[in-house]
Amino acid sequence: MSTEIAKFEDKMKKSLANLEEEYTSIRAGRANPHLLDKIKVDYYGQPSNLQSVANVSVPEARVIMIQPWEASLVKDIEKAILASDLGLTPSNDGKSIRLVFPELTEERRKELVKDVKKRGENAKVAIRNIRRDANDSFKKQNKANEISEDELKQAETEVQKLTDKYIAEVDKAIEAKSKEILTV
Repeated sequence: MSTEIAKFEDKMKKSLANLEEEYTSIRAGRANPHLLDKIKVDYYGQPSNLQSVANVSVPEARVIMIQPWEASLVKDIEKAILASDLGLTPSNDGKSIRLVFPELTEERRKELVKDVKKRGENAKVAIRNIRRDANDSFKKQNKANEISEDELKQAETEVQKLTDKYIAEVDKAIEAKSKEILTV
């Protein structure tokens, strides 16, 4: 039974990890190289991660510098950034690309916080769905006389403790990201 609970806990961990990954792609007014993680560049006919074809650095708080290993990639990287949903216009000097992040307006910050909370709520729903699946699984085992009534109650209690733990983790993630966005 504990292996099954561990399986459901693993799913909850993945929900939390997915949320945290989504949060790295939200622009908070500061340059964060992880914003470029999902950008693919055409490298000799193969879609490649930007980090594998260029050096990505943050020389200033609101600037990302991209230096491709090969100068011929500058145009391809620029196209990939423009095609992405970052909303940034790259500028290049022929050898490197600079992405300058504009200061976020108060209104934009509030929109981003709403988005952060919405994504957090989606993660909580996913965790609650995992709890429901776990409880259903244990109830089926009980009906099939594989586990006793006491074991069912114990399993439901453990699953609820896990749910509470991961919901609290999601709340912490929401609060941390919201604070980061609202900090000017």
